[in-house]
Amino acid sequence: MKKRFQIILLFLMVLILAGCSDQKTKVLVPNGDSNFSKRSHYGNYISNEKELQHFIENKMMTKKGIYTNYKKQSYKKNVARGHELLSESSGMWLEYLIYTHQYKKFREFYRETKKTFDQGSQFSYRYTPATNKKFDVNATLDDLRIIRALQMYADQTGNKNYKKEAARRFGSLQKNTMSNGKIASFYDVKTKKASDDGSLAYYDFSTLKYFESTSKQNKKMYKKQLAVVQNGYLGDAFPLYASSYNWSNKTYSNNDLNTSEALETLLHLSEIGKLKQVSLNWLKNQVDRNTLYNGYSVNGNVVSRSHSAGSYALAAMIFAKQGNKRMYQKAMKLTWKYQVKNEKSAIYGGIGIEHQNEAYSYNNLTTLLAAKY
Repeated sequence: MKKRFQIILLFLMVLILAGCSDQKTKVLVPNGDSNFSKRSHYGNYISNEKELQHFIENKMMTKKGIYTNYKKQSYKKNVARGHELLSESSGMWLEYLIYTHQYKKFREFYRETKKTFDQGSQFSYRYTPATNKKFDVNATLDDLRIIRALQMYADQTGNKNYKKEAARRFGSLQKNTMSNGKIASFYDVKTKKASDDGSLAYYDFSTLKYFESTSKQNKKMYKKQLAVVQNGYLGDAFPLYASSYNWSNKTYSNNDLNTSEALETLLHLSEIGKLKQVSLNWLKNQVDRNTLYNGYSVNGNVVSRSHSAGSYALAAMIFAKQGNKRMYQKAMKLTWKYQVKNEKSAIYGGIGIEHQNEAYSYNNLTTLLAAKY
């Protein structure tokens, strides 16, 4: 009798534990479509886009992902370059496949993306093919981009499995990198620790708002996340935002701004109708005068006078989101100036520096996406 009682008790405990496990892994799937794929249709760059797509597919693409740079470069521990692969690039390409309705290619490339970068709860930000090394940390913005692409696919095809996959991945990412308004720049799966710093460029509000619409607690989280970025505003004299917020020190960074990251912040705000007019005016002035430089101090002083196709492409995206067709097309005209038109060049069709045979995936893919805005 005693043995029978123990068996029943054990059975009940298994049921309880199973119930707890199910509760932990419950996927909160948002209602309705996301509207991530909404476009202005201002662009009509068929020839440029065709050449660029051909370059990426034939010169940058591998089965496992996309080269960081067309040019082979020696390995550096602290920065991805050469023929290393980034989840950032894969996320961008997945978005492009959705914009162009290449659904079969999307499914195939996502399968390969998982094989290359998946760490269960997140995607590794970087993979080195030469050593088969998958780095222990993610980059939260890159995860959000892949999740957004999954939802875009679900929206356009009605595929419920991909909708659930997007929600499941967001839940896993949220568990490790988001708390009380914080978006950690990365999470280390080896040390089980998130970064103290949170890059303001990583607050992808459109994606956050959609996936955090599932509960009151998540909606409160979203409001806190928005406040973190808005409180990082540098002022009307230089209307951009601090690069990051440190959650240990409770302070915003005074480090110089990388323009592409600063513009990512503006883009995310523009997507939810929160971009300040003074920020938009500043960006218009830089594009009008072709003075959108690669680096600024927090006081607005230029610290790098080089230019980047990626920055002008991001500016074009922002103008498209703001409904300004003229400025979108002006920014895209400046972006396409970086496209190599010499048919004898190894990087013909790509966005890069012809005499150095350098073409970075970020500039190429950002331009390709901007063309679809």
